[in-house]
Amino acid sequence: MFSLLRKERMWRSHDLRRRYDVVIVGAGVHGLSTAYHLGQLHGVRSVALLDRGYLGGGNSGRNTAILRSNYRTPEGIPFYDASVKLYEQMSEELGWNVMFSQCGHLTLAHSDAGIVGLRVRAENNQLMGVDSRLIDLGEIRRLVPGMDLSDRARYPILAALYHPPGGVIRHDAVVWGYARACDRMGIEIHTDTEVTGIRRNGRKIESVVTNRGEIATETVLNCTAGWATTISDMVSVPLPIVSYPLQACVTQPLKPFLHHVIVSATLHVYVNQTDKGELVIGAEIDPYQSYNMRATLPTLEQMATYTLELFPQLHAIRVLRQWGGICDMTPDFAPIIGCAEEVDRFYMNVGWGTYGFKAAPAAGKFTAEMIATGSTPGIIAPFTPARFRAGKLLGEKAAAAVSH
Repeated sequence: MFSLLRKERMWRSHDLRRRYDVVIVGAGVHGLSTAYHLGQLHGVRSVALLDRGYLGGGNSGRNTAILRSNYRTPEGIPFYDASVKLYEQMSEELGWNVMFSQCGHLTLAHSDAGIVGLRVRAENNQLMGVDSRLIDLGEIRRLVPGMDLSDRARYPILAALYHPPGGVIRHDAVVWGYARACDRMGIEIHTDTEVTGIRRNGRKIESVVTNRGEIATETVLNCTAGWATTISDMVSVPLPIVSYPLQACVTQPLKPFLHHVIVSATLHVYVNQTDKGELVIGAEIDPYQSYNMRATLPTLEQMATYTLELFPQLHAIRVLRQWGGICDMTPDFAPIIGCAEEVDRFYMNVGWGTYGFKAAPAAGKFTAEMIATGSTPGIIAPFTPARFRAGKLLGEKAAAAVSH
């Protein structure tokens, strides 16, 4: 006899109210994380999350869900490490299994210069308490016996940066868990709600105009990833962001043989195997600025070619799906988190480029603190939008040169 399970909606639909304390544009993982922490830590629950599509239909559902904190700069390392630690406790905190597998992350070196770069990252990580170390071919062979480690390869592997806390997570589960928690606090999620304008009077925001009506508010947070500039332009706040497509693909299921995330900056490719046996493969951003999210054959050929450099035995497997997302790239490859200089209480959590999903818990937590208290937490202060005018760029490209 089958027992009947009670069906409960994870989040509800609402009519738009005429006013909210905070309006968050973009109901992806960054918007959801900020809303969750506003309600959970600061009691701010008059919050509307607006998204022109469905929940998690943007980059939150189009990434390859790799998490890590082995960055290079003294500003980036503690921030991303804080995010990984929040991911580690997320299932328990939300009462929802987000399927985080800390399987380990390897960044490969194919040259002496590559080894030097990884050594610098390893030493910076260790100085700041992050588990990351340089390993030789013997240990790589033990961890990834299926990879071509011979000297016959076009780009022989010489060493790797091993980061045991890194891994993969179920991105949909993170989105659903946050949405469920927000809904239970009374925070409203409005999908199919497109922002068409933001009204301001001098330095103050008065309302947000949508295709479903106008909302009075004095506080707006821009969490729209690749479309960040379209929202900031509505309040005449220029952002040094350009948008590029980024593609990935997944293959037919195979018997488990790859138990770690593999990244090669030289080959511009990264590979990991899911619990279902599929290989998730990604490459570098497309070489042109665009809002196009359609998959392309040249990028698929590139991903396949570079994967075969590492795993030549995969030559006969089939690709099942290919997809694209839109990346918001800043000049220094670091995010923009802070309040606009030109407008009061217009906040931004954008500019994440190719690595926004891994940062969402920490970015949301500290952005929520900034909105609720009016002061900027020290851990996100370096990411202020004012850094571009002041010439204080961060230079995170060395740890983000491959789009994962």
